[in-house]
Amino acid sequence: MKYAMILPDGAADDPLPQLDGRTPLEVAKTPNMDWIARNGRLARAVTIPPGFTPATDVGTLSVFGYDSNQCYTGRAPIEAAARGLDAGPGEIIFRCNLVTILDGRMSDYTGGHVTQDEADRLMADLNLFFASEGLTFHPSVSYRNLMIMGDAGEIDLKSAPPHDIPNRLVSELLPTGTGQQRVRDIMDRARSLLADHDVNRARREQNRPPVTDIWLWGQGRPITLEPFADRFGPRGAVITGVDIIRGLAVCMGMKLIEVPGATGYIDTNYRGKGQAGAAALNDFDLVAVHVEAPDEAGHLGDVDAKITALERIDELVAGPILEAVRRFDNWRILVAPDHPTPCTTMAHDGTPPPVCYAGTGVDPVEQRPFTEKEAQAGGWLIDPGHELMNQFLAQ
Repeated sequence: MKYAMILPDGAADDPLPQLDGRTPLEVAKTPNMDWIARNGRLARAVTIPPGFTPATDVGTLSVFGYDSNQCYTGRAPIEAAARGLDAGPGEIIFRCNLVTILDGRMSDYTGGHVTQDEADRLMADLNLFFASEGLTFHPSVSYRNLMIMGDAGEIDLKSAPPHDIPNRLVSELLPTGTGQQRVRDIMDRARSLLADHDVNRARREQNRPPVTDIWLWGQGRPITLEPFADRFGPRGAVITGVDIIRGLAVCMGMKLIEVPGATGYIDTNYRGKGQAGAAALNDFDLVAVHVEAPDEAGHLGDVDAKITALERIDELVAGPILEAVRRFDNWRILVAPDHPTPCTTMAHDGTPPPVCYAGTGVDPVEQRPFTEKEAQAGGWLIDPGHELMNQFLAQ
C-alpha cells in the first residue's frame, strides 16, 4: 500500500461577507481535493484536544496519530529537533520571534519579513550581548528562531504565540508564571540592543519597518516520540518549508526531503513540492507534503491570497500526487489541515477542520466536495483527532 498525505496548513476558515457568506475553500477551485472527498470519506477531526492552544504543532501531531496529552512538551523543542539542537538538564528551549511592536501593539509577528541575512546578524549580536548569562540564540528561518536558556529548572510559563495576537497590546500578553521576570527582562534588554542596530538603521533608510523586539514563547523541554514506522508500520518521508514540521518529522523518524524554493510562505515552490512528493512515492510507503501558505494568508487577513494558495495547492501539489499514487495497485491519499486560520481573526482556531481520504478499500460515503460546510453536513466527527491516522491506514 502507498499512502500520500496533503497537509494544507490553516486551510479551513469562516464564512466571509466579502465572499457572500462562503469560505475560501468553498470559493477556491479545488477539483482534486473535491475528487478525494467525493470518492472516499469526508469528516471533521478534532485536531486540537481540549485545553491546548490551537497551533500547527498540536494539530499536526493529531493528524499523524499522536495524542498531545501524552507527548507534547512545547513548540520550541520540536523546532529545535529540526536544527539538531537539544537541551541538557536544567535547560529550556524557547521560540524566539523577531517582531515589530509599535505603539505597544504587535504590529508584525514577522519583523517585516526580516531577511535571512538580517536575522542571522541580529541573532549573532544577541548571542554576544547575552554571552555571560547562560543564553544561546540560534538562527533558523527568517523571523523564526530559537533561544536556549540555562539554569532554567524553575521556569514554568504561559506564553502567547505572536501570530495569534495581531495588533493587540503586548503588555497584556507577556509571559506569565514562575520565572516570568527573568524572561521579560531578556525581552526588554533585547529591545535596547535592537533599537539602534545596523540592520534597523538600514531598514529605516529603505522605508522598511524595524525589527523592534524579540518575542519569547512556545517554551519546553525535549520531546520524545515513538517512531512512526514502529507505531503504524509505513516508512515515511515529509516535505515542508517550516521547521515545526521538519522537527516533527525528525522526532517521528521520517526522512526529510528538501525542495528548493520551499519558503514556508505564500510564495513557496508549490510545483516543486508536488513533483518531489510524487517522485518520493517510488521510495517510501508514505509521503506527506505540508504547505504553510494558507495559514500565512489567514494571518494576514488576505482572503484573495488564501484562495490563490488553496488553488495552487490543489493544482500543483494535490493533482500530481493524486495522479502518481493512483498508478500503484494499492493506494490511499489524505487531505488534512491542522486547524482553521480564519481571515477574520487572523489567528488559529480550534474548530475541527474538514479532512478527507480516498483509495483502495475506501468506499465513497458522503460524496460531497471538500469544504467546511459539506464536512459538517456529512456528519462524521473524528474525536479524538489522533484516531484519524488509524482510520486512514486501516485495511
